[in-house]
Amino acid sequence: MDRAASLQDGSVANFWSPPAQAAARPHHLGHRERLRERAAAGGTAALPDYEVLELLLFRAIPRGDVKPLAKQLLTRFGSLAGVLGASLEELKTVKGVGAAVALDLKLVHEVGLRAAREAVVRRPVISSWSALLAYVKTALAHEAREQFRVLFLDKKNQLIADEVLGRGTVDHAPVYPREVVRRALELSASAVILLHNHPSGDPTPSSADVDMTRQVVEAARALRIAVHDHLVVGRDGVASLKALGLM
Repeated sequence: MDRAASLQDGSVANFWSPPAQAAARPHHLGHRERLRERAAAGGTAALPDYEVLELLLFRAIPRGDVKPLAKQLLTRFGSLAGVLGASLEELKTVKGVGAAVALDLKLVHEVGLRAAREAVVRRPVISSWSALLAYVKTALAHEAREQFRVLFLDKKNQLIADEVLGRGTVDHAPVYPREVVRRALELSASAVILLHNHPSGDPTPSSADVDMTRQVVEAARALRIAVHDHLVVGRDGVASLKALGLM
């Protein structure tokens, strides 16, 4: 059969197709292995945030190029900490993030939170202030809604409990001074540290924050419960009302 006849006969058309191995290969093939090798050889600290996020995404997405998704997540939430601090519902609004991916990311955040908490729990909070600040930033800096929490401390200023006493909107969380004092008595706490976040990112205390703090201090003083500080947490840092002379 000559070439012309072959071209007219569809049964041998595959004869003229390029070999499979000569076809262009997707650029991401082998990328996972190369990234893992780089991480193993040089340590993860040397990797940019999007590549660290890629390594996490490999677990829940076993095939395909996840670099675009990693970069999309960083753009959406602003930082690696923002990605891990986002809620399950927020994560799943990003195209390509299903339930498994969102859960893996939240598990990483929970591990970091528990590790930070351990640095606070086993020693006096007042003497491990840097560890406390690291913990509250991990816990609250990227919360999408305002949250009011209280750290309850014993006579040695060691942490008894960290509890959420109010959840609210993007700019307000209900706070009831009597509830703070009541819970402190239930836990036999000798002191408390108040915490809340500003989802706007700016930790600067508002006049309402200052007024509320003074109300809690007055209610606690009557029962000899000390209020060591009120920390306002935002993406831009942590503000201490005590350090600012506002309590």
